[in-house]
Amino acid sequence: VLNAAKQALQGSGCGCQPLTVAVRHISFSPRQVTSDASFHSVSFSETDHPKVLITGGLGQLGVGLANLLRKRFGNNNVILSDIRKPPSHVFHSGPFIYSDILDYKNLREIVVNNRITWLVHYSALLSAVGEANVSLARSVNITGLHNILDIAAEHGLRLFVPSTIGAFGPSSPRNPTPDLCVQRPRTIYGVSKVHAELMGEYYHHRYGLDFRCLRYPGIISADSQPGGGTTDYAVQIFHDAVKTGKFECNLKPDTRLPMMYIDDCLRATLEVMEAPAESLSMRTYNINAMSFMPEELVAEVQKQLPDMQVTYKVDHVRQAIADSWPMNFDDSNARKDWGWKHDYDLPELVQTMLNFIGSDSRIARAN
Repeated sequence: VLNAAKQALQGSGCGCQPLTVAVRHISFSPRQVTSDASFHSVSFSETDHPKVLITGGLGQLGVGLANLLRKRFGNNNVILSDIRKPPSHVFHSGPFIYSDILDYKNLREIVVNNRITWLVHYSALLSAVGEANVSLARSVNITGLHNILDIAAEHGLRLFVPSTIGAFGPSSPRNPTPDLCVQRPRTIYGVSKVHAELMGEYYHHRYGLDFRCLRYPGIISADSQPGGGTTDYAVQIFHDAVKTGKFECNLKPDTRLPMMYIDDCLRATLEVMEAPAESLSMRTYNINAMSFMPEELVAEVQKQLPDMQVTYKVDHVRQAIADSWPMNFDDSNARKDWGWKHDYDLPELVQTMLNFIGSDSRIARAN
């Protein structure tokens, strides 16, 4: 199981070493944080641009966000970090540094030596790997988070930690799911994300930490291969439609889940980080773009590829997870507080994904 978890970790962009999990206990005192009750992050009036560190940076979100932030703030102001060796194109695209979130001293040195002002914490074990190795997920997702929180509070960083639709459970209202409601997830990943939301909000109120969090829906991207997750059918369909013209869906045709194209997700992350502190009425927000069922996605794809054949073979484990998740996110607070607005609805999503994957397939055949 540990070997399987290690292999999965190597594809997750998670900032930890599976075989050398060193846990450091930190005595954190409010005296380490300035007594000023206002936000401690460096504002744009104090410096030209933030200096950003992204943990778990080799996942699709980390690489994508680094590209977006580098265009906005300059290449050298955004540092990707991970425990894995980066591919050449990532390594040469901008600063990269080794960082293990379970190594408190190493992480603290990176923040100090590089004068970091924003920290984006993507390191995490996702649901399937977490269920296979709960103790490892607990170390990475909870102990690692505690290191991040303490360093961010001590050094006055603006901290972003993503959450997920998996932070809700079967007792949560599902259609729509509001920002504040009962959260009783049944995976260690979901439990750790609720823990992150609450700890971040506690550090904000107790120590003045400028903590910001978005609950991501299912994220759809042409740049990544589906990895067997519950929402990955919405990526797999495009690959299968282009390559074979046949698609087997592992969820029931009427399973509605909230989804978002990756460009909207990355832009939302930047926008909430740039939002003035006084505009934020809460620290953890739902964000949404569209909500659809497999049969609706199939119908939209078949408008472009009418000969695509679709069958349904339900995976009962994934179906049970999907049935416990929100069907639709209420993100009205994000839209009201900091002006969130998505660009991609279902038709735009389908056209964009088919264009990307179809283009890649034509290039591959030409070669």
